[in-house]
Amino acid sequence: MTAINLDRELRRAGAGAQGLRFLSFMARRHLLGTIGLCIMLVFVLSAVFANLICRYDPLTVDSAHALARPDFKHWMGTDSFGRDVWSRIIHGARISLAVGIGSTTLGGIFGIMIGLASGYLSGWVDLVFQRITDILQALPLLVLALVMTAALGPSLPNVIIAIAIPLVPVVSRVVRANTLALREQPFVEAAKSIGMSDTRIALRHVLPNTLAPLIVLATAQLGSTILTEAALSFLGLGIPEPYPSWGRMLSESAAEYVRVAPWLVIFPGVAISLAVFGTNLFGDALRDILDPRQRG
Repeated sequence: MTAINLDRELRRAGAGAQGLRFLSFMARRHLLGTIGLCIMLVFVLSAVFANLICRYDPLTVDSAHALARPDFKHWMGTDSFGRDVWSRIIHGARISLAVGIGSTTLGGIFGIMIGLASGYLSGWVDLVFQRITDILQALPLLVLALVMTAALGPSLPNVIIAIAIPLVPVVSRVVRANTLALREQPFVEAAKSIGMSDTRIALRHVLPNTLAPLIVLATAQLGSTILTEAALSFLGLGIPEPYPSWGRMLSESAAEYVRVAPWLVIFPGVAISLAVFGTNLFGDALRDILDPRQRG
């Protein structure tokens, strides 16, 4: 009978791992999530250092080199105005990430406030807030974002607001469900018994215990917001010209230049797909790490 080396098996399971060993263990255990995180980091670093890795201004027009094929000078070719596609995609990552992070953060803040108040106070407060969220959830995310963008007008702040509003009911429902369960826990009763106010209990004891599902939800919604911004820009209601946006790059070239200059469609489409794919993979891994009930 072969003896089992308990120390070796514990190390293999990740017990006591710290620093780089812990990161290596998590990377092996959640390979797809690590790939998603790497994709996200590539886009984030590209957006931060866009001015250093791009040789051309994304807004500069060069009619002499319009619709130039990809080569060593223009890695992804140029569009119908002679603008470098590589520069526009890299700088477009700034807009996509700004919209994704901004709308997710804004929608999350208001969703947390509504969900926390609705779940903890209950009564007529819960009734009013739930009817409002029912109205907002009656329309799909893209349809409601289209309505809001058409009303506010095409600009970066308006796009962030338009995408954030449909996210509010999604976040509020998650926070409310967790708050309803947490408010009956003994630690909440103990806080009430020593005279702690409802606001302090909700913010200091209930809210921190809802952060794990919120982090997973925010990561999953990030890819959805990027895709929604691309759809709005494709329809002409997103980021206005001449600022680079992946969706607008597709809308400008999909119908007219897809045959003669396919790179104008391929590269923005790949950028959108990779951004959404990376956030979804990372979100799934976070769900497995932070929510043991989802492990299988």
